[in-house]
Amino acid sequence: MHRLLIINPGSTSTKISVFDDARCLFTDSIFHDAPVLMQYPTVNDQTPFRKKVLLDFLRGHDIDPASINVWVGRGGSAYTQEAGVMEIDERLFNDTRDAVGGSDHPAKLGVMLAYELCSEYGGQMFTLNPTNVDELSDYARITGIKGLYRRAQTHVLNQKAIGSIHAEKQGRRYEDCNFIICHIDGGITVTAHEHGRMVDSTEGAGGDGPFTPTRLGSIPVLEVLAYLEEGHTVEEMKKMCSRAGGFVDHFGTSDADKVHKLVAEGDYYAGKVWGAMIYQICKAIGEMSVVLDGRVDDILLTGGLVRFSDIVEMIQNKCAWIAPISVYPGEVEQEAMAGAVLEVLAGIRKPHKYTGEPVWQGL
Repeated sequence: MHRLLIINPGSTSTKISVFDDARCLFTDSIFHDAPVLMQYPTVNDQTPFRKKVLLDFLRGHDIDPASINVWVGRGGSAYTQEAGVMEIDERLFNDTRDAVGGSDHPAKLGVMLAYELCSEYGGQMFTLNPTNVDELSDYARITGIKGLYRRAQTHVLNQKAIGSIHAEKQGRRYEDCNFIICHIDGGITVTAHEHGRMVDSTEGAGGDGPFTPTRLGSIPVLEVLAYLEEGHTVEEMKKMCSRAGGFVDHFGTSDADKVHKLVAEGDYYAGKVWGAMIYQICKAIGEMSVVLDGRVDDILLTGGLVRFSDIVEMIQNKCAWIAPISVYPGEVEQEAMAGAVLEVLAGIRKPHKYTGEPVWQGL
């Protein structure tokens, strides 16, 4: 029997599951408000805090960490990778820790914690579809600055899993469909999936696309420069890209329930900010419909924030003319990681090896 610990750190939560083979024994999502995580200067500094969350979870369910023989962590921040299962090794750990890929997203902690815990307790360790899977078209990469390229950085794990689930419901294969998939949670990304490849996407943690509960989203460069000239620092701006922007800057919290309560109570400012976030999601959907030449089979909405009916309603009102819209609240990331790794352990699929080189190395 394989006992798997699934480690899924996000910008506002740590999701943890224990599987005995395909049977989920326990699962939980522990919310972390931004003021808690902002105590740590860098994402790497969160490692002891997130490790304690994991070990407390195991103790709370009377599970000895030594009984875990497969450690599976969400990943990112290393050099770009192919989609699929990848073995975690020392090189992947080091490049993830050092964020050599240029993005310092909390998802990286999944790989780092799996490596640390596996080194301590033994077993095997894997990651699946990290945030830096690169399938972009070349047109999506090029900017107006020579040698400066847009990066592949999105909610790969959940988006590909939801795409596969939806295609199967339609009696089709994910690889035969064109989808616009929107992950809407503490981070928000909107991605064009063309025949199973993510050919373009907003780069949520890079200051691109809609603003979110924790991220500043797209802002004109001159406005950013003016903001810096007022005395704000580059480090402050970097934090606002991934964990100190959006609702955190507007309201001092990343808790969408608290912000939506203000909206429901008629708070004018909260209503405008909340509506602007949804408006920007709709704009991004429109952009991705052009990427797919208007041939969009379905628009899929997933992530924790689609539990709010007004988000779904506004997207329906503005975007249903593009393609049918289906809603998948929450995520299926834990099941996706467990299922894919079990296929590797059964010999059904082969894992990738991390090469230490980016998938794409420039024109």
